[in-house]
Amino acid sequence: MTISAVDLFSVGIGPSSSHTVGPMRASEAFIESLPHKPATVRIELRGSLAATGRGHGTDRAAILGLVGWTPTTVTADIEPTLGTQIPASGNISGPTGEVAYLVVFDPTPVPEHPNCLIFSAWDENDQVLAENQEYFSVGGGFILSRAELEATEEDPSGDAPAGMAAAAQVDDDVPYPFSTWEQLEALTHSTGLSIADIMLANEKAIHDDAAVATDHLDLVWEAMQDCVSAGLASDGILPGGLEVKRRAPDLLDRLKNRGSESESDGLRAMDWINLYALAVNEENAAGGRVVTAPTNGAAGIIPAVMHYCRDFISGFDNEKAREFLLNAAAVGIIIKENASISGAEVGCQGEVGSASSMAAAGMCAVLGGNPAQVANAAEIALEHNLGLTCDPVGGLVQIPCIERNAIGGVKAVNAARLAMHGDGQHRVTLDDVVQTMADTGRDMLTKYKETSTGGLATRLGLPVALTEC
Repeated sequence: MTISAVDLFSVGIGPSSSHTVGPMRASEAFIESLPHKPATVRIELRGSLAATGRGHGTDRAAILGLVGWTPTTVTADIEPTLGTQIPASGNISGPTGEVAYLVVFDPTPVPEHPNCLIFSAWDENDQVLAENQEYFSVGGGFILSRAELEATEEDPSGDAPAGMAAAAQVDDDVPYPFSTWEQLEALTHSTGLSIADIMLANEKAIHDDAAVATDHLDLVWEAMQDCVSAGLASDGILPGGLEVKRRAPDLLDRLKNRGSESESDGLRAMDWINLYALAVNEENAAGGRVVTAPTNGAAGIIPAVMHYCRDFISGFDNEKAREFLLNAAAVGIIIKENASISGAEVGCQGEVGSASSMAAAGMCAVLGGNPAQVANAAEIALEHNLGLTCDPVGGLVQIPCIERNAIGGVKAVNAARLAMHGDGQHRVTLDDVVQTMADTGRDMLTKYKETSTGGLATRLGLPVALTEC
């Protein structure tokens, strides 16, 4: 195991982990690599980062990262605000001072990865500090330098998309290493430990203290609840030009006012799952604070299912929330190491599909499912998201992304419940489906992988300002 649950579930800003959080971290990493503070920085956004960069706020995130803002410190009201037109060149100021910048959009991808940032920097005397330094945003807010990316391309299977196999490698030895579900389930049999126990033991080895992981998971659950609350309390129109109205507050009022009639509605829980997912993803689209779970584009699914567990399953406390997140993280790690969680690499099957699979695993574990049933739940959820394209209208994480999270949450609950009615035995394994997702993503046309040049993104006759690079 090379990825920590602490890294997989990180608190950041919307609207995208790969197109907002990752670029901000890349800018921060580039500045830290320089011998001293630059006067001018050129940022070239390549591939998907250029194709949907304006809608995702990639240019805003990248320039803010140059002057000391991070995904955990920046807020939606920091200038320039999300949705405003950012000049291609200018000056940006922040906690570490002021820098002159130039941002260039080039939708032509580099061969190695669809999400690439290329940095150059000069000092006040126009002397070159660094030139053409490449960073890659590989999904979930993870970044890799070119050297790190090239190291990951030595994938033994030759099947995983480049850049994903070691996106968050750590040097620590862990007591229970695994990279596939088959290996993880074998560990549960040989040790008698639960999946959550195995994950915690590995987290203790990575961080030298299991409390680092448990405290972080408590923080993650708290942040998810705060995000839902913020989404339920926020009305108005989402930024970006599509004029999408926030629906969560109105839906909440409708659900509260149904009265006794709701008690006879056998599907009333589904409405609440939809509500919670909408609340999170509307916050994400507005640039609010969310948890990458495992990405921002799919950030509403796991919180929605956890809120469902809180409201409709007795005994769901903080300990159960940790169990949910540890089981979900185990599935997320396997998907990330063997396929991808990046919409720009494999389409939305890697984002909503992964999140739905992770949520199904977490809920199944909370319901008392054994490892085979947990795997079955994750497999069912991922299997029925195979081939899902990433085609955000206008490059904005709004249509169809917000509703897609609601549907993904309902799928996860259904998958968990279906798995609990079985004994965990199934012909198609979770590992099979993960590999199929990687294969499908590799075969998918680029226009369906977060470029907004195909699918729904081409159907609404959008104004040029929303789509041009």
